[in-house]
Amino acid sequence: MPRIAVDLNRCQGYAQCAFLAPEVFALHGDEALLYDPEPDEGQREKLAQAAAACPVQAVLVDAVDSVDSVAAAAGVVSDR
Repeated sequence: MPRIAVDLNRCQGYAQCAFLAPEVFALHGDEALLYDPEPDEGQREKLAQAAAACPVQAVLVDAVDSVDSVAAAAGVVSDR
């Protein structure tokens, strides 16, 4: 399951994330961003697009999940 965080100090309310992944992100009013920190696995592609589209790079997708997925696909066992 992907885990995300938004740096709310960096977020400027451009709402590109809410446009690209409305199931995960929602702009409440002019500046308050609401989001699901642990969205469904099916949202992973939309999350990557939302993170890439953020003009201030405020959306962070947990890199540990990506590393573990690559390692599992390669047959590497993690002891984390």
